[in-house]
Amino acid sequence: MSSTNFAAAQERVLERRRLREAEARARRTEQQRASPINSAAVQRLPYPLNKIPGAGWTLWNSVKGRDGTRPAFRVGQVDAELLDEELLGLMKGQVGDALKYFGPQIREDWSHEILFALRAILFKLSIWDHNASYGAALQGLRYTDSRSEGPVHSSPTKTQKTMYGLLTVGGRYAWDKWGSWLIGQEGGYEEPSQEVRMWSRLTDLASSAHSVAAFASFLIFLVNGRYRTLVDRILRIRLTPPSAQASREVSFEYLNRQLVWHAFTEFLLFLLPLVGISRWRRWVSRAWRKTVNALKSSGEEEESIGKQGELAHLPERTCAICYRDQNPTSTTESDVLAASASVGIAGSAQTDITNPYETIPCGCIYCFVCIVQKLEGEEGQGWTCLRCGEVVKKCQPWSGDVLEEARSQPGTGKIVGFAMDDENDLKEADQTGDTTSNS
Repeated sequence: MSSTNFAAAQERVLERRRLREAEARARRTEQQRASPINSAAVQRLPYPLNKIPGAGWTLWNSVKGRDGTRPAFRVGQVDAELLDEELLGLMKGQVGDALKYFGPQIREDWSHEILFALRAILFKLSIWDHNASYGAALQGLRYTDSRSEGPVHSSPTKTQKTMYGLLTVGGRYAWDKWGSWLIGQEGGYEEPSQEVRMWSRLTDLASSAHSVAAFASFLIFLVNGRYRTLVDRILRIRLTPPSAQASREVSFEYLNRQLVWHAFTEFLLFLLPLVGISRWRRWVSRAWRKTVNALKSSGEEEESIGKQGELAHLPERTCAICYRDQNPTSTTESDVLAASASVGIAGSAQTDITNPYETIPCGCIYCFVCIVQKLEGEEGQGWTCLRCGEVVKKCQPWSGDVLEEARSQPGTGKIVGFAMDDENDLKEADQTGDTTSNS
């Protein structure tokens, strides 16, 4: 662009700016002319009284008018505050996780100091250095001094930023500590003193007054979009876009990425059951296990290891599946011996075999529920036995503890019995028997 065209563009920009200022002055003059306060009766009042209606009308026009932030990013300003609170919460959680190894009570005892330090660090690195918090920077906003005249606002002064830090960082810390001290005084076994009750009532009154004032300030913010919080209104600083030509369009890039990933996840959840990922997983695990065994051994050692499972060293009364579920990392014989020395696995109620079933064809013993769940989960492909390493597809009840009495074979002879009809015959038979025995 040549110097002549650049100068012409500058002239057009200045002309548009002068026209906007002239329109604003004309609008304010029309409002003052149409104001009912400019009557002769009001002007004849004494000095202090004739200025009060005009000041009130001016305040009403400033609240009602829309000469604040252009464009008025009300949603962006509220989202900036929410983003700042979320960032503070994330940092507090991370600091708490880092300090949990120094004691279980350190996070509760020093929670106010942790928040104070985090707020101070965030204030120094964001508002003090760059005139915008991290949430405001994400929304394309920054703090400006609303007392400056003209279409371009200047940055906040150091006095304004210092007062903002004292109120938002130091003020919150002092208020939280004061509230916790009052709660500690009132929550004891003894009844609080008269002074403590008085300070508690004053604190509740101040908190209620602050809440009402903050609510009124937020309602005014919804009308003209100037000051987001009560502190901003007191210090006369507000969030504005860095350029008058800021775009009001909402970026849907993050939403589009979420929709794409959500659709991709739904597609995988629909496709994986059809593909049968469990079968592929079992095939890969078996191939990996065979490869590892082949690398570890060769020749006769390979055959011996192939016939031996990873938990073959467990006692016979211990269910290998129950032990594997309770000790997923302890699979070597040394680990088992160490565990048996400390707590003992033999005779443990949690690992003993209950309702024993034996596998086919290897004949290893497991709990009925454990072996049935494993075989059902393999879907007919076979399960690798933990004791012998064989592929098991069926099981049956174990009859090793059933004892059967040996029955004598019935003879070929006949047994003849006699029946006595009456008692006399029985007595005679007894007497005959006794005589025979005496002789």
